[in-house]
Amino acid sequence: MTAPGWFETSVDEWTESYRQNTLPAVRLAQAFVPAMRERGWGRVIHISSRNAISPYAQFGPYGAAKAALNNLTLSLSKALAGTGVTSNGIMPGLIYTPMAEPWFRNLAKQLGSDDPQVGQDFALKNVLQQTVARIGQPRDIAVAVCFIASPLSDFMTGTIIRIDGGATPTL
Repeated sequence: MTAPGWFETSVDEWTESYRQNTLPAVRLAQAFVPAMRERGWGRVIHISSRNAISPYAQFGPYGAAKAALNNLTLSLSKALAGTGVTSNGIMPGLIYTPMAEPWFRNLAKQLGSDDPQVGQDFALKNVLQQTVARIGQPRDIAVAVCFIASPLSDFMTGTIIRIDGGATPTL
């Protein structure tokens, strides 16, 4: 399944992507951060995407919504200055989840195979262009979340950590 092109994507799809990928973070912060501020300690952790800083044309709405989430993360960190509450984010690359499986299967079929591993291997070598020789796993993100959620990250706020196996060509 191929995503529509940039100009073929309706304004409604752009709006819906923002509604699904950005506004929930605002709602959650407004619901939970006041109690964190009262306690004088807390952690807000947003899950963004590498598409926020290295977008694909066919995923314009998603990349733009995730870029807005990154901006929201930094803005919130400034609003929380001096409160003991931090706001940080994580930008994953491709992580092996059930949502990735159909893509791997489709790639495999295009290559004449029924084995999704063939699609995964092709993606790793030819599409992702990352420097780590494996697909990301949920635990890769979980480890970063655990660190950001801990007192060890007290000196970090407004930071977005990129965890993408070296796929994003940027500093």
